[in-house]
Amino acid sequence: MMTIEPARRTLSVKEYYFSVKNKEIARLNAQRAQAGLDSIINLGIGSPDGSPSPEAVEALCACARRSGTHGYQSYTGIPQLREAIAAWYARWYGVQLDPASEIQPLMGSKEGILLLSLAFLNPGDKVLVPNPGYPTYTSATRMCEAELVSYDLLEADGWYPDFEALEKMDLDGVKIMWTNYPNMPTGAPARRDVFEKLVAFAKSHGILLVNDNPYGFILNEPQSILSVPGAREVCLEMNSLSKSHNMAGWRVGMMVGSADVLQELLKVKTQMDSGMFRGIQEAAVEALNAPEAWYTALNAEYRRRQAVARRIMDALGCVYDSDAGGLYVWARVPSGLAADWSDRILYEAGVFLTPGFIFGRGGENHLRISLCADVPTLERAYGKILHFVQNDR
Repeated sequence: MMTIEPARRTLSVKEYYFSVKNKEIARLNAQRAQAGLDSIINLGIGSPDGSPSPEAVEALCACARRSGTHGYQSYTGIPQLREAIAAWYARWYGVQLDPASEIQPLMGSKEGILLLSLAFLNPGDKVLVPNPGYPTYTSATRMCEAELVSYDLLEADGWYPDFEALEKMDLDGVKIMWTNYPNMPTGAPARRDVFEKLVAFAKSHGILLVNDNPYGFILNEPQSILSVPGAREVCLEMNSLSKSHNMAGWRVGMMVGSADVLQELLKVKTQMDSGMFRGIQEAAVEALNAPEAWYTALNAEYRRRQAVARRIMDALGCVYDSDAGGLYVWARVPSGLAADWSDRILYEAGVFLTPGFIFGRGGENHLRISLCADVPTLERAYGKILHFVQNDR
């Protein structure tokens, strides 16, 4: 029993869904092992099962063997990393960044969401958050005691914002707008015309627009909102090596854009950590220098996985967009099915698929399959779900 009350900000959030669910799956697996059953196939969270490039791994090891590399590092990252990020943006996005002032390395982009929120939000400020959308946009807003203003992404609109509806909303007091293209969870690809409309909207209303862009290299054509003329006046972009370079556990992300805005973020970051281990930074440099063949091979594997994941959705009678990309397959479940269908599949088929409601009201009656399992594992999941469906009739 606690002797003091938690901070008010913690009352507005719960433990992260996947943290809770992974503990439940671990408990179920212990029970299944005792019963002689195989483990649950977890197709939930998007944690790539592949390895970083050999060059990146060797860079980490080589740095770890050198003396003088194990101390605190700069809060803004080593110059080589900022230069590698700038070169990566120039090569793949056609965006020129000043390595010294327009790039802030992060310990994963999830950190950036909270740091930026802490840097700019006061209690009562408003934040535009997509629905459906990444739950961390919502939790960071609430922990800063800001007001959440949800804007809908509808399947009928291709999961893109309805700008007419946005203009009709009460935007007084809105400071930050989160957007995420290529989109998660829906897989809607980035589009230049949508980026242009988002930039114009942010300029018109004096809003700081942040595009979260970790999925651009996974079954997508890389695009950056910063390639839109004038975007840097009102936009930041987050990016990450987690998905594109199989480095989710290494925690390497970045926030890029306005030097003035990044300086405010840095004020908060310098209170929270003491720099990223140099070996991880040197490994990230190698990863960012990967040739085109790296991305080609990565996407060839994900296409094979996507094909099986779509067969799973077909078996469930779900509807998905065949043009969607990214690390997941997102699909609408047949009408009339309860929101607990994910749990039924978990308990009866031994396969975990993410329920769409965790991404907001707009995700209800949807399921998401992660492609972070190899083809044989996905094929086993398909067989289990096919058996579940046949027995459910």
